[in-house]
Amino acid sequence: MPFVTTLTLTSGNHDQLDETVTEIKQSAERKGVELKGPHPKPPTDLRVPQSKTLGPDGGRFESWHYTVYTRTIEIVGYEEFARSVAQRSFPGGVRVEAGVEQRTQVGSGA
Repeated sequence: MPFVTTLTLTSGNHDQLDETVTEIKQSAERKGVELKGPHPKPPTDLRVPQSKTLGPDGGRFESWHYTVYTRTIEIVGYEEFARSVAQRSFPGGVRVEAGVEQRTQVGSGA
């Protein structure tokens, strides 16, 4: 039963995220690792209200808007490679979450 490591990478910087995903993909290709993805998710537009007033008349700063981009990569087996990728240093603007799941093969009876 193989272990599947799912990496979810998020960033507000689209180019930096794609560059990071490309580096992971190229590293996997050099080592012969089976990858599924990257699977892009629709961008998430977020709005953060600013509460500070501009003066006694009660005016407020404009809300801060930004977009978060997400890519998901699945590494099937190759636990050592998955561990090395999850533990590496990523650019400050890229957030990485890793999840590990043991999957049974279809028809294995387990």
